[in-house]
Amino acid sequence: MYIPRAATLAAAVTSVPLHSLTITQTPNGFTNSARGWNSFGIQANAATDPSFVFNQTSVEQQCDVLVSAGLVSLGYSYCSLDSGWSVGGNGDENGRIIADSSLFNMPDLANHLHSEGLQLGVYVVPGGFLADVNKTILDTNITIGSVCSGDNGLARCNWQYGQDGVQQWHDSVVALFAEWGVDFIKLDFITPGSPDNGVSLPQNESLAVVNYHNAIVKSGRQMRLDISWKLARDPSDFSIWEDNADSFRTDQDINNSGADSDSFTAWATVQRAIDNYRQYIVLHTSQDETLSIYPDMDNLYVGNSAAEDGVTDDERFTIMSHWLGAGSNLILGNDLTQLDDTGKAILTNAAAHSVADFAAKNPMRPRNPGTGEGDAQQLQAWIGGPDDTGKAVVLLANYGPDEGQSGFNTTLTGVQNLIVTWQDLGISGSFDIQEVWNGQDLGSSSQQLNASLDEGQSLLVVMTPN
Repeated sequence: MYIPRAATLAAAVTSVPLHSLTITQTPNGFTNSARGWNSFGIQANAATDPSFVFNQTSVEQQCDVLVSAGLVSLGYSYCSLDSGWSVGGNGDENGRIIADSSLFNMPDLANHLHSEGLQLGVYVVPGGFLADVNKTILDTNITIGSVCSGDNGLARCNWQYGQDGVQQWHDSVVALFAEWGVDFIKLDFITPGSPDNGVSLPQNESLAVVNYHNAIVKSGRQMRLDISWKLARDPSDFSIWEDNADSFRTDQDINNSGADSDSFTAWATVQRAIDNYRQYIVLHTSQDETLSIYPDMDNLYVGNSAAEDGVTDDERFTIMSHWLGAGSNLILGNDLTQLDDTGKAILTNAAAHSVADFAAKNPMRPRNPGTGEGDAQQLQAWIGGPDDTGKAVVLLANYGPDEGQSGFNTTLTGVQNLIVTWQDLGISGSFDIQEVWNGQDLGSSSQQLNASLDEGQSLLVVMTPN
């Protein structure tokens, strides 16, 4: 449930209480965020893997690594196709979305993945095909053109939600997906929120989310619904996301793009993504609250070399720590056939993934060192929990100088000493403190946590009451 932060700001002059913030089961029945791989990173950054061709053979090669590298045992099960898997300009005889058969045989791909313990994801956008306006929606006598009009710039018309036939079209599409064995739907270009990106989106496509959710329920097959991109966070729209989707994008795409782009992302963009998560989550910190949707901070680029990921090794660990602590989807965008040793260490660390399990119920929120507020800061502290046992996860970070999109507007350079007190975090008592990535025992404390962090470095710890 959405609770506006402004309601209690006036009472938080001298101290900022730490309210309970938890995530419960999502509308489609999930109690953790999605983990897996998505094709978009390599598609959009072709020079990172010149040998990659977006077809079934290449996708199977990528996703087979989820098994051979042991990632599936850590929950990385989704193999998600992004834009381009389907025919772009028309559907079947009833206007349903169909695969480009020159690239993919969807039942065969699903069978291959399911045999390995993996799951299949697909990408869709709102609207019916303009080329299909004279086709009849399955099991009706309603033509698509009678309930779908205009042009959204994606070769599609805009559904007239609420009209007879619109839900039936969505039902027919998702039933076909279920027949193939689809487990995950990424619904892109949802408004309010999505940038136009050169198309002509309606101002409000939120009912597409409702229609897809209803269709998933009717299909009888459990599927995740992930909606995209950088969606509105106001109470009325957020309540639609939370009541119908399992995860929603908190930022725009974080990848670089272009045929000549030989790196996946940049630290400036990551700073923006972290701040967008902060902007979202502080809206839910003014009083005890339980959410029913996971954040999607976009694809993870931490598995290849630092040069190919586009960030330093320290920054790779910091990125992963943030995505883990936020309870975000952990969908890799890397070339999985070229994981380096650091990438493997990041992605196969069991203690780190236990943090993700914890954050799936107890997502972290910011607590400024010295005040406990939730503003953007270069030297930042975050806390997830405490849970019912008193256990908490804490992240300290030095994001380095503001590169233009971080929100904090400071330029501290070099190593900085960061101290956060229990009062800053809103907790009390004595805790045993365990560093996550290296497993180092940091002893116990009843007052504060401190770390000397260079630019881009962070410290992720689990704190257990003693």
